[in-house]
Amino acid sequence: MTWPMLFGVLSLMTFHLADSIFIAQLGRDPLAALGFTVPMQQLITGLQVGLGIATTAIISRTLGAGDEQRAVRLAGLVVTTGATLVCLLAVSLWLLRDTIMTLLGAEQALLPMIRLYWMPWLVAAWTGAVLYFGYSICRSHGDTKLPGLMMMAASLLNIALDPLYIFVFGWGLPGAPLATITSFGVGCLVIYPALVKRGWIGFDLGQLELGKSIRQLGGIMAPAMVSQLMPPASAMFATALVATFGSAAVAAWGLGTRLEFFSIVVVLALTMSMPPMVGRLLGQGDIGTIRKLVRLAVRFVVVWQLAIGLFWLAASGLVSELFTADREVSDVLGDYLLRVPLSYSGLGVCMLMVSVNNALGLPMRALLISTLRLFACYLPMLWLGGQLGGLPGLMSGALAGNLLAGIMAWLLYRQGMTHLRSQTAPAAG
Repeated sequence: MTWPMLFGVLSLMTFHLADSIFIAQLGRDPLAALGFTVPMQQLITGLQVGLGIATTAIISRTLGAGDEQRAVRLAGLVVTTGATLVCLLAVSLWLLRDTIMTLLGAEQALLPMIRLYWMPWLVAAWTGAVLYFGYSICRSHGDTKLPGLMMMAASLLNIALDPLYIFVFGWGLPGAPLATITSFGVGCLVIYPALVKRGWIGFDLGQLELGKSIRQLGGIMAPAMVSQLMPPASAMFATALVATFGSAAVAAWGLGTRLEFFSIVVVLALTMSMPPMVGRLLGQGDIGTIRKLVRLAVRFVVVWQLAIGLFWLAASGLVSELFTADREVSDVLGDYLLRVPLSYSGLGVCMLMVSVNNALGLPMRALLISTLRLFACYLPMLWLGGQLGGLPGLMSGALAGNLLAGIMAWLLYRQGMTHLRSQTAPAAG
């Protein structure tokens, strides 16, 4: 189940990276405008992923109980609810765009460019969310191949359209999100007819007990969503801190964040494939095998992410020059790659522990891990580093904060497992 998701998520990260490369050719200001959208993108992603977690949990559980008709209607409810919520969020962000940019520390000269970019970007974000809900329904039925394949196809189409829309048609910065709208729209035209044909989605919602079903969705979605919304909230604070060092710092930080998304693709795939495995084992009361599975995954993540960090360290000079022609941005990005990627092992462990705790039926513990990671480890160290050592110190603070968060997440997971074992033992007895 992991491999299709790995290639799918990898392709998504590749197109985000390609967007950054193409936009970087337009100059520093367009790249800075893109950097200021990263926290908002994470906000929308947090909402859709929170609902996606609830979708996978509830529909798979309903299918396990043999109630296929209810699962079909729940899928329709998920898409309707999710599309409405993301639309409301996108409209709110558009109406509050100037206030948000001012709070994030955007320079006045950048505001017209950001306004030009945000309208098509918000439509692209909504289209991507609707497509993601289709992927979640597929995963809840145990099918990771179709969403993995469609992620790859949509991403390749996006990369192909980017230079056409940005440079050939002369649309400039808005061309990037317009390419995304086109590719995600094509994805929706493929995924939803496939769901209807397989009988996995229906919109006869009148047959559902809507109040009960929405409460069921909300019970899982709320803590998962809050957990997912922690990173964008943190990203807003981080961007505001970085913005005090100028637009070149924001542009480089935005590029570094895109590289971070790309670097943790394997962890993201694991967070999608492990919950069904953990959930089944939990249903069987096999706590011992869960512990072995999680230990194996954590060891792999630590070694893999450390290797990724060392790669960025070795390639920092080449990569920073490749991604942007602006010397100041290139220097800051090189500094970022020397420090922050070495902490991706801690970040990966933290992400994995959030996913595992949700699967173990401990959503509040998962939320606690997310909260402590960002507001007790990452942001305080970021601020402290910036105060003590300027921009390089801020990046060193990000390194220390992520490593500290990984240790904290592992310890909280261990406590949760001890609690589960104490509950399981009497039941087994």
